[in-house]
Amino acid sequence: MIGSQHTQPRRHPGRLWRQLLRIGLAAARATPGTRLRFWALMAASAAMAMTALALFTTSATFDGRTQRDTARGPILTSDARQATALWKEAVDSFGTSPHSIIYIEPVAPKSPPPPGLSRWPRPGEAFLSPRLAQAAEDHDSLDRYGHYAGPISTQGLRSPSERIAYVRPAHPPTDPTGESWQYITGFGQLFPMNQEIYPHNKADTAGTIAVLMAVPALALLVVATRVGSATRDRRSQLVNALGASWTHRAVINIGEAFVPAAAGTLVSLIPAALLLATDTRLPITGYIINAADLRRAWPELAAALVASLILMLLSVVILHRVQRPKTATRPSTFSSRLPKWRLALCVVGVLAIAFSQYVPKGADIVVFLSGTVLMWATLPSVMAMLSVANGKRIAASGYRKGDAGRLIAGRWTASHPGVLVRLSVVFIIGIGLISHLQVWNSRLGENAAEAQRITQRVGDTLYTAHSSTLTPQAVKVLSRSLPDGVHLLAATAHPGDEAPRIDLTGSCSDLKSLRLPCPATAQPVGTTDPRLEELARPYGGNLTVRAVSGDLTVGQVNGSLIVTTDEPGHRAEVEKAAYAAHPGINVETPGEVWVIGAQQKSLTNNWLLLFGGTGLALLLVAGLVSAAAEFVRIRAGLAPLSVLTGNDQVFRTIALWYLTVPLLIATFGATFVTNWHSLFFVISLREGKFSLPVLVAAATGFALAAVTIGLLAARSARRAAPSWRPTAD
Repeated sequence: MIGSQHTQPRRHPGRLWRQLLRIGLAAARATPGTRLRFWALMAASAAMAMTALALFTTSATFDGRTQRDTARGPILTSDARQATALWKEAVDSFGTSPHSIIYIEPVAPKSPPPPGLSRWPRPGEAFLSPRLAQAAEDHDSLDRYGHYAGPISTQGLRSPSERIAYVRPAHPPTDPTGESWQYITGFGQLFPMNQEIYPHNKADTAGTIAVLMAVPALALLVVATRVGSATRDRRSQLVNALGASWTHRAVINIGEAFVPAAAGTLVSLIPAALLLATDTRLPITGYIINAADLRRAWPELAAALVASLILMLLSVVILHRVQRPKTATRPSTFSSRLPKWRLALCVVGVLAIAFSQYVPKGADIVVFLSGTVLMWATLPSVMAMLSVANGKRIAASGYRKGDAGRLIAGRWTASHPGVLVRLSVVFIIGIGLISHLQVWNSRLGENAAEAQRITQRVGDTLYTAHSSTLTPQAVKVLSRSLPDGVHLLAATAHPGDEAPRIDLTGSCSDLKSLRLPCPATAQPVGTTDPRLEELARPYGGNLTVRAVSGDLTVGQVNGSLIVTTDEPGHRAEVEKAAYAAHPGINVETPGEVWVIGAQQKSLTNNWLLLFGGTGLALLLVAGLVSAAAEFVRIRAGLAPLSVLTGNDQVFRTIALWYLTVPLLIATFGATFVTNWHSLFFVISLREGKFSLPVLVAAATGFALAAVTIGLLAARSARRAAPSWRPTAD
């Protein structure tokens, strides 16, 4: 026996392990379905390694971001005598992409500049990050904040994709405290700013990867491990009967799986090398990963990949344990009936989703998500139960009509519900995932949708410019620096009055450019100008105007200015003049802040598409592997039927009824459930829209895949039939 001292002396234990490994390696070459199992294990190992690479990249990137955030964060002080510089942060945008502006004014010019700058900016100069400089060039606004002095180096950026600017005003502030400047003694304190293109933290990102990538990778691992499991289970029973211990069987299984598992891990070294070699832009999101962060933590990457390989081999061992006593040589059998508790859990999940809207706010999301997890986790088993019932009817119909193909297909369907669960899980989860990603990405919101409408109607001929620290001098400078055809007015809103209104004040020439009268006292007016209609809409359409002579005063401005242009195309000039007149002023079109917010939400959703799309791809691979494994199994079982029936049409009949019909049932069932669940999903989010065309397109694609799987299985069996020979099984 394998463990006997007569066959293997104790003084040479290493010889036994080498022999067991050779047995495993030989089994990997000789077992039926070897190529499929090799590629399946290799794909699963690559998926696990890629998930480990993603988690490592997340950890290293966030560590680097935190380190640079700390290095560039200002150290604030309230004592002006200790200060080395003045510091102020503002927010602006190019298009719908916001960025941070850091205004700096050195008090001690010999003090070190912020990280990423080789020197302090000179008066009227601005350093921009490379991505921001590119965006500024695209909007013809490279000199918006002053003369472009050069790029900010990577050492001063949270990531290479960050958009940030360091600006020194042309004139130092006369009243730093009154103009919201802060005194700093240097840099080196954690001070998060400019959330840029990715606002989440390490824990959120790792959790998202774990749910959307690691879980599908584990599903693929389980499917790949069980490919051709019948032969390996019989081998395990045999060596168990010969006296092998759990350790002996583990060594054999490791020897069988080691080569494809190692090959899959080596495949992941290709993207790993790319990430280590150069800054890499992630698809869909546009985020650029800093290669220096990853190179700094390369030992963690090596450990992660080794851990991935060990987990892969450990899973192979665990999923091939023999739980029967050594005296039994008959292979284990499994029940052909699915446990009813899965149906009960599915019902519980459905009820939790349906009644979540009646649960108090706060707990409703928890109830909804818990019900969602229960329902989608058990729905494949419920669909398999429906297919089993349908299989019994198919078998009965085939028996009555003398149709061998339908009889065999129906009995197979009723006897192998586990196969149906593994095959349908990709279809069901895939349809649900696609539809729910669509709903999530549709969360524009009514305010943002209305803002888009306003922006399209007004265009770039009306701007609001506001700041709580505007001064008479800043208003005067701005008024005199605007180009011809551009007009400046003061706006004062009265939203809390019984009759809410907005007052416009300006010179007579500026008012006449908007076809408004020039009364000496405030006078209500009506207007057909779409710009003024949109400006007065939040105040019930109530608009008053008053003409003044000379420059606008601070009291008339009340912190808000209106800039109008006779024709579009002056935005770059208006913004340059505004930022030169008063650093930190906000210039935007009506509703622009809502449009930017919606765009930022969409950019955040791109990360969900990246991780969710990767997870969906892994699920599809798991489905293909499972289907291919079933092809191998039924090919051997169907091949003799050509001799018994005298034709090969029976293959198509069996494959379509056994594979295609259950998958179509799963597809239609998932489509119905997704349609129902998406309505509650929208209610739970309190925003977003459900797209029926997207659901129909997804269902159609999976239905075509179901037909294709059946046809390929029939073709596989038909090609194997001529080479079939009776064996002594």
